[in-house]
Amino acid sequence: MVTNNKSKIEMIADSALSAVRQYISKEPETVIGVQEVDGEWRVTVEVVERRAVPDTQDLLGRYEVRLSVEGELLGWSQRLIRKRCDRMVSAEEEWVVTG
Repeated sequence: MVTNNKSKIEMIADSALSAVRQYISKEPETVIGVQEVDGEWRVTVEVVERRAVPDTQDLLGRYEVRLSVEGELLGWSQRLIRKRCDRMVSAEEEWVVTG
């Protein structure tokens, strides 16, 4: 079902961004990730929840949008709220400084 020279992942990401605009009523900042899990797509989208001055104090929300393999919306949930300046580091990337 790939049309208009877009890959399936690009079409799924576009569907997730549309769902965020329409149902969550937020303007997406970026797609953080796209995964196919258990026969459905899970797209993580980051949005501005509240703008602030300076912009490092903006509140950003991360939403997981679930789509069927055909790209139909199954659901969504908010996973995280953070300040833009908060450093997000996974456990694998953390460095332990000793001494």
